Amino acid sequence: MARTLGTSITETARLVGCSRSAVVSIHAKWINDGDTSSRRQGVGRPRVIKEKGHQRLHSSSKQNRRQTVAQLTAQYNADPSASVSEHTAQRTLLDMGLCSRRPTRQLRRQ
Repeated sequence: MARTLGTSITETARLVGCSRSAVVSIHAKWINDGDTSSRRQGVGRPRVIKEKGHQRLHSSSKQNRRQTVAQLTAQYNADPSASVSEHTAQRTLLDMGLCSRRPTRQLRRQ
C-alpha cells in the first residue's frame, strides 16, 4: 500500500522491516497478479481419487440419484485398482457440488 501511495522502495522497506529486494518482488507480484499470497503446488498428501475417478463417481451418482454414499463407494471399489473409504467418496462428491437434498413440498396456489 505504501508503494501505491508514492513512498520510495527504501522508505517502504524501512516501514515494513524487510529488505528492498523483498519490497520490489512483492510489489511486482501484486502489480502482475493482483495477489501476493503464495500458492505452493504439491503440498500435502496426494489425492486418492484422481480426475478419472471423479468422472466415474460423478457418472455413477447421476445414473441412480437415490444411491447412498455406501452404495457408491462399493460400486467404485468394485474396480480392483480402486480402494477408497466412504468418507473420501463423500468428501469428493461434496467437492464436486453433489450433496443430498430432501424434496420439499410446494404449496398449491388457489
